[in-house]
Amino acid sequence: MTGESLAVLEKGLDAAEENNEPGELYDWQLPLAFMQKRHVERIKGLEVETEKWRMKERMKTVSVALVLCLNVGVDPPDIVKTQPCARLECWIDPLSQPAQKALESIGANLQRQYERWQARARYKLCLDPTVEEVKKLCTSLRRNAKEERVLFHYNGHGVPKPTVNGEIWVFNKSFTQYIPLSVYDLQQWMGTPSIYVYDCSCAGIIVDSFKQFAMQREQEMELASMNSRGTGNIFPQQSYKNCIQLASCAAKQILPMNPDLPADLFTSCLTTPIRIALRWFVLQDGRKLVPNITLDLIDKIPGQLNDRRTVLGELNWIFTAITDTIAWNTLPRELFQKLFRQDLVVASLFRNFLLAERIMRSYDCTPISSPKLPPTHQHPMWQAWDMALDICLSQLSGILNGAEIYRHSLFFAEQLTAFQVWLSHGSQMRSPPEQLPIVLQVLLSQVHRLRALELLGRFLDLGPWAVSLALSVGIFPYVLKLLQSSARELRPLLVFIWAKILAVDTTCQADLVKDNGHKYFLSVLSDSCMPAEHRTMAAFVLTMIVSSYPAGQEAVLQGNLISLCLEQLSDQHALLRQWLCICLGRIWYDCDMARGYGVRDNAHIKLNPLLTDEVPEVRAAAVYALGTFMSNTTDRTDHANAIDHGIAMQLINCIQDGSPLVRKELIVAYQGIVFQFENQFAVVAAQMLEEERLRDGSSISHSETGTLSPGRSGMRQAQSAASLQPSSSRANLLASATSSSASSSNNTTIPGSSHGSNFSSDGSLVDLGLRHAISSSAISPVGGLYGSVYANIWKALLSLVCDAYPEVTELATTLMNVIRQKAATCTLQRTRRRSAGCTLSAPGSPVSRMYAHSPPALLNSPPSVVESRAIFEIGEASPKNVGAMPTYAVHSTQFSRTRKMFDTGPDVIKEGMVTEDAHHVKKEPVIATDFVPWCCRYFSQSVMKVPDDHDLESDPHHQRQWRFDRNQAMRDRAQEQCRMASFLRLDDQLFINKNPNVPTCMKFHPFEPLICVADKDGVSTWNWEHGVKLNYFYNKNPKFSNISTLEIINGHDCSLLLTGTDDGAVRVWRNYYSESNLDLELVTAWQALSDMLPSSRAFGVRNTGSGMVSSWEQESRYLYVTGDVRVIRIWDTHQEQKAQDIPTQANSCITSLTCDSVNQSLIVAGCGDGLVRLYDRRLSPVDSLVLTLREHNGWVVKVHLQRHGDGKIISGSVSGDVRIWDPRFSESVMTIRAAHGLTAMDVHEYSDLMAWYNCQA
Repeated sequence: MTGESLAVLEKGLDAAEENNEPGELYDWQLPLAFMQKRHVERIKGLEVETEKWRMKERMKTVSVALVLCLNVGVDPPDIVKTQPCARLECWIDPLSQPAQKALESIGANLQRQYERWQARARYKLCLDPTVEEVKKLCTSLRRNAKEERVLFHYNGHGVPKPTVNGEIWVFNKSFTQYIPLSVYDLQQWMGTPSIYVYDCSCAGIIVDSFKQFAMQREQEMELASMNSRGTGNIFPQQSYKNCIQLASCAAKQILPMNPDLPADLFTSCLTTPIRIALRWFVLQDGRKLVPNITLDLIDKIPGQLNDRRTVLGELNWIFTAITDTIAWNTLPRELFQKLFRQDLVVASLFRNFLLAERIMRSYDCTPISSPKLPPTHQHPMWQAWDMALDICLSQLSGILNGAEIYRHSLFFAEQLTAFQVWLSHGSQMRSPPEQLPIVLQVLLSQVHRLRALELLGRFLDLGPWAVSLALSVGIFPYVLKLLQSSARELRPLLVFIWAKILAVDTTCQADLVKDNGHKYFLSVLSDSCMPAEHRTMAAFVLTMIVSSYPAGQEAVLQGNLISLCLEQLSDQHALLRQWLCICLGRIWYDCDMARGYGVRDNAHIKLNPLLTDEVPEVRAAAVYALGTFMSNTTDRTDHANAIDHGIAMQLINCIQDGSPLVRKELIVAYQGIVFQFENQFAVVAAQMLEEERLRDGSSISHSETGTLSPGRSGMRQAQSAASLQPSSSRANLLASATSSSASSSNNTTIPGSSHGSNFSSDGSLVDLGLRHAISSSAISPVGGLYGSVYANIWKALLSLVCDAYPEVTELATTLMNVIRQKAATCTLQRTRRRSAGCTLSAPGSPVSRMYAHSPPALLNSPPSVVESRAIFEIGEASPKNVGAMPTYAVHSTQFSRTRKMFDTGPDVIKEGMVTEDAHHVKKEPVIATDFVPWCCRYFSQSVMKVPDDHDLESDPHHQRQWRFDRNQAMRDRAQEQCRMASFLRLDDQLFINKNPNVPTCMKFHPFEPLICVADKDGVSTWNWEHGVKLNYFYNKNPKFSNISTLEIINGHDCSLLLTGTDDGAVRVWRNYYSESNLDLELVTAWQALSDMLPSSRAFGVRNTGSGMVSSWEQESRYLYVTGDVRVIRIWDTHQEQKAQDIPTQANSCITSLTCDSVNQSLIVAGCGDGLVRLYDRRLSPVDSLVLTLREHNGWVVKVHLQRHGDGKIISGSVSGDVRIWDPRFSESVMTIRAAHGLTAMDVHEYSDLMAWYNCQA
């Protein structure tokens, strides 16, 4: 480049000291900025589709038909029985008593066996029946059952085999003939839903015939339906395909006749599984630890099936767990839900059917089911069942003799251990754990319950997929019942489990309220002895209970939930504070009763301190709670209005919050008050529109599209500093307007000034990027408290329209357009009335007089043009003749509660607007955020898993280790080069290239061979080792602003790029050096500085001032920003809020800034007037200026504070003098003369090297 030179000199200081900066350990301990979850993931709710675990309709078997065709003493003609053969029917020998009595005993015993599964069902016996008796029985049961299920049990051991035509056999009245009964007719009598059990030889024939008849019947019904369309007759649609059938054997198989087994082996398996399983197990060879167990001993096993503490009860418990496990691991999820979770009787039959398949297959019989089940007779879990039987039978002799006490089985403890092993290596990529159904069974036992809950909680913590699996297996009724337990040791586990469930499936709220489960979580929340983490989960559960569920809101209000939440808002646990706020916001959403309780407890006042909480999520939650508090009142009273206005004014302070989360919630919160007072906001908008038109005349500019578009202004738009001085008349107007509103409001100005007022220290008007809005509202004579509230909210929304974060801008623009359209509509209506010559009997309001002076061009404008007049050009220079404008005493938009009979009120809301006393109609929200759903995601994700950063075997940890090793090697190499720099020339040119645009600032990456070069509105990233441009992206700053500062954040690890523009906005970018912009991501953005003031360099090189000047401190994660402002602002990027404002006490801008990153107290600022000022941030802001260095005569280009050595200060100015200072003295210790016209300078961070740029050389 011609006319440019670069001079690199060695500083004449003490010999270079050894660099004692810590290495690798320093990198590991150095905190990271902007790496929280709110920065690295999208603010969205959970998007996982859970399995449909809840049955659409619960079903119950209410009627049972027991049809026994035994004809005791007479064998069927088509079956040749062996001698001896199986004879027992329902464990009764029919030949041991008279035939009729035996038949009745068998029937009664069968009924008792079924009643063990469903005691409340209606049972009907039909012994050796005729066709008419079967028909009468079936139709009667179907009529009484209505839409519930009916069971038909058929025992055909005394009749011939079913026919291929689909017929089973019954008797005539005299028992002289076998009469066929068509399955087609049986279908008709039984109806749907039904379940059929066939215990006879060749039973598979019945299943096949049933399916054929079902298809035939559906075809007939479809044909009848088509023929009846013109007649209006409606035929009921019944699907017989979905009927359940269980058959004892296949179509060509004969039932086993082993005399050691009962004749009704299939029925015994279905109704008495434990007894037949023991008998069959004893009959098997090679499967016994104790071979001397006989069949007689089996019948003497003590205990009751329903008592898990006894031998039989524990065996039954183990059997239930094993069969459930086999079914869950074998069947499709939907089929498992239908067969094992919908109906208790069906579940018991199919659970026992798995045993029947295993036993009967050993005798060459294959039980058949519809729907068809996959083979399960060789499942590995049967081996666990055999082992449990073996261990039980090994103790039987001692138990019966009284010599031993029964030792309970270790089955459940061993299965829990197996489940624990799976959890240590389990993930979504692996197959589900087999033991999950067993874990649910263990929840019923007090012995293993605590361990089972702990393991279940660990499983649910794996993610939403694990919650879905647990719900599909049937966890819900178990954990719901456990809420009735009063055991304190279960509270943490149950709260955790329910938090995981509700994070994935919120439909459980109705079940909790129905069973009073919410009281359990209320007690946990109110228990001060519970850890804050568990109370947080309880608050989350209660939030889910009340979310969009009025019954839940009413239930928790009776438990004083609002008071419980308010009492704990000051808790030290941030997540608890966050969820208490969200819970409050949800409980009084659309619930006037809850708001009334909140007003009684001063909830809105107690939430105010959280608006400045150190955690951004807590601040956002507090804004959300206050927003729902404002937006849910349907009964508008003066007291309610006053409360809402006070809350709205408190929330105005949040527009300066550094977190986009908070600012987005602020806009949504204001949506509620905008809808509540839409008419008043329309009045404010219309008045500001009219005042803009009156000031600017007919030449007022407007948007061509007719919609509000975001923009930004800074002090750079003013031509000179003098243009900022308001005229005396304008100042009087501003003073009168602010004084009139101050009497009714403590805070009627938009925060943003460093001194908390609308004027800076020198009396100039503070610019908020809203000059027209401020001037309009200041002149606007909207009287009373209401005018000040609405005008200030309007100005706050205007500032948010100009926000640096796009999502904030979008939300604010949408909401502002609602007000704009309302104001434009009202303006158009008034214009049409006046153009039509309408007159009013009531006195015209001052506003109507204002519109009477409107030019015809506006009155006759089409709607699109009128709407465009409602757009306020943000950042235009104020007109010079503002002071000459007349003032008007405009009608207040607040109506009194009592009106005169003929008073029509203010003309501005005469037509097209609903009056305050009119019935309130709730409007649907036009904007919303995913903040609350995103917060809910926390509980759906793993909280027990070790983060990847702390997992020594994870890829992120290895990547960080590599980066830190690289950093240490680079530090060692840099130290060696620093030693050599004292006697070597630094004249090697490593990189030269042409930037697309004129550079405004540059920044080297500390460890990567990267250099970021910023121009007016974009950033280029170069690899200086290879001379390649990696990327260029637009900074998305307004056209009138320039990028004036760059900072590398987290340069030692995952680096981010911070850009600062001269309008005061800061943006943080991720993936800024990727070769394409597809991965580029805006992490966050906020208005770091407001009230930017114009400045100019003394030597006239540029007329744009210093813009924004910044300094980044990685150790504390503090960002120091200043420039064309009167303050040095310190931002805590971890909290994302302002930490401190230090007044510069200077009459010029700050041009360079540095800070003491070691002691974190000293701040050094170079100024445009040539002074170097030292501030101690530990002192009060007024006393923070501790030293002023006055030897420079021009614009200070650079100041630098050494990190090593004596901590000397190096400064250079445009006059060409570079001075070295000892911060203890006011005079420099060394001066280096460079050429005049020094415009750029930098000092090495660790070495005694500096470089400067001279444009005149």
